[in-house]
Amino acid sequence: MPNPVPEYAPEYAIEIDNLSKIYNKGKKGEKHALKNVSLKIKRGSMFALLGPNGAGKSTLINILAGLVNKTSGDAKIWGHDIIKETRKAKSAIGIVPQELNLDAFFTPEDLLDLQAGLYGVPAAERRTKELLKLVGLEDKAQAYARHLSGGMRRRLMVAKAMVHNPPILVLDEPTAGVDIELRQQLWDNVKKLNKRGVTVLLTTHYLEEAQELCDTIGIINHGELVALENKNDMLGRFDQKEIIATLDHEVKTIPAKLKELNIEIIGTNQVRIIYSPSKTSFDGLLNDLSQSKWVIKDMTTKESDLEDVFLSLTSSKKPSKKKAS
Repeated sequence: MPNPVPEYAPEYAIEIDNLSKIYNKGKKGEKHALKNVSLKIKRGSMFALLGPNGAGKSTLINILAGLVNKTSGDAKIWGHDIIKETRKAKSAIGIVPQELNLDAFFTPEDLLDLQAGLYGVPAAERRTKELLKLVGLEDKAQAYARHLSGGMRRRLMVAKAMVHNPPILVLDEPTAGVDIELRQQLWDNVKKLNKRGVTVLLTTHYLEEAQELCDTIGIINHGELVALENKNDMLGRFDQKEIIATLDHEVKTIPAKLKELNIEIIGTNQVRIIYSPSKTSFDGLLNDLSQSKWVIKDMTTKESDLEDVFLSLTSSKKPSKKKAS
């Protein structure tokens, strides 16, 4: 299979500058779906774009795909302006939409051949069998699409998006409604593509997937980009840890010496302790607990995860004032 990354490879796979979209502009019911969004996605990265329903994720993707016209701002795909160099921009990107848009009466082989033809890929250069093998569907090449399971159809959508060998793959909620085993198979396929140099832009409501797979995270809320960081930096700046302690006796009140700590009784003999590692050391916390004469039978800790960060930035009704970095 040819390398999806051509000799000309820009530093950034996608560049978006002050992109805005207003539906029904100047009319009753005007809606600002995107508000001056700016971001850059590095070539070869796994980038997650997260946000609540209606935050603007699909609008942004549809603008990149050429399905929605922007109101203002600029966007480049693989260095090509989406308006001035539309053909080149579209040839550099493959889109896997939320909806399964497969013809039920075509086989996977027919569907990929047809899609390649629509992109002008000569018959001799089509990679139908290679793509089916890549997504684990080579044994289903002649089966009708209507006979494929939901997970198989999702994987076929990924292959369909790659028929023209684009260096960028966009996945819009690719695992919605897919069971755990098939979801894992899909991600294995995507990881293989990323290792070959394909830049991946992912939107998902499964935050644990984004945390495990992606190296860079962008969070959008009410059409505004409220966070844009390396994943580890984003998780690191959320200064909070949680401890669940099981004691050897029933807990009815919090000792006076521990009143200053953020402690909550959550069971007959269990308490939840939330603290900031930058202000309170773990050893110091244990010392405080032991001085209160609490005997701890068991203890579990929970690090801050992407869900904590996501909720902190999107739970309010109004968009966060935190500036994207």
